[in-house]
Amino acid sequence: MHEHIYPNECTYAREIAEGSRWEPTAIVESLKARAKRDGLWNLFRIGLTLGEYAPLCETMGRSLGFAPEVFNCSAPDTGNMEVLERFGTDEQKRQWLAPLLDGRIRSGFAMSEPDVASSDATNIRAALARDGDGYVLQGRKWFVSGAGDPRCAVALVVARSDDRAPRHRQHSIVLVPMSSPGVRVHRTLTVFGYDHAPHGHAELEFDDVRVGRSQLVGPEGGGFDVAQARLGPGRVHHCMRLIGAAERALESMCARVKGRVAFGRPLSDRGTIRADIAECRIAIDQARLLTLAAARAVDAKGAKGARKPIAMIKVAVPRMATFVLDRAIQAHGAAGVSADIPLAAAWAQARATRILDGPDEVHRETIAKLELAGETE
Repeated sequence: MHEHIYPNECTYAREIAEGSRWEPTAIVESLKARAKRDGLWNLFRIGLTLGEYAPLCETMGRSLGFAPEVFNCSAPDTGNMEVLERFGTDEQKRQWLAPLLDGRIRSGFAMSEPDVASSDATNIRAALARDGDGYVLQGRKWFVSGAGDPRCAVALVVARSDDRAPRHRQHSIVLVPMSSPGVRVHRTLTVFGYDHAPHGHAELEFDDVRVGRSQLVGPEGGGFDVAQARLGPGRVHHCMRLIGAAERALESMCARVKGRVAFGRPLSDRGTIRADIAECRIAIDQARLLTLAAARAVDAKGAKGARKPIAMIKVAVPRMATFVLDRAIQAHGAAGVSADIPLAAAWAQARATRILDGPDEVHRETIAKLELAGETE
């Protein structure tokens, strides 16, 4: 990180700004080759437990928009690779998992839809209708992270496959090549004004897309089981990356207030600044311990058995990160809201995470139900 990532952050930003913004950057591609040579590649699958991998996520999160891709540990690819490894057929692994693991392609996960409240995933309306020996996919998805990248070769799409089945058996996940006839990138979307090129978040249209039965991931009707197996560890990854971003923001804040003088005294002498620093340190360390505990729970009981701690970190960590980043922005003054330093962009990502992978309200409901049922762990 100190030798190759931090010194090249400005190069990364400059290449995006000056080049074709939706093409891979030269600096990332060169550092990916270096990471492979140094054995720092696909760190999420080198035999570590989730609890052991979590601190690596925190370290990569210190350069939130840059570092994870260098090590081939970016969302949504890590989750998609884990799904293919666990539920994919041999042919699916050959066609999609191998090039993802090699970093030759990117992928998307298409779940949320613009026309329904996707916080209740049973609302998903994209239709996967049986047709002969396969299916026809019809629908629209949005905020498909990674789908703006020209290297995005495949999307894992959650779609309704049987209206008559029990509520949580009505949906399936299917692999859809982005080159399939009927797949169209309707538009790329922004998050608080950031388009996150060259990664991007896209709205996709699926218009009579033909899909073979061999493209199902897991069994028909098993979409929720597959998605939950993916989202549980993924939430730990997201939270630890945000903790890394918050930790670096606090370091930046401390350096800033020690070097700035206002009204005849360093900002670091001001009681309000000192109080903010103390509250940030408390909040970060609390969030880290809670997230590591959740990671250990997933290792011990699986994602389903760790529903409560996963829900707790999904609420607590983005809330902490937005607080810490807000205080760091305030200490930096006008520079904090500019693009000269990454605080504003990190705040936008942290705030969006309070909606992504389920809004706070849904996770608080889960926590309360489990607490009322007497679940203590």
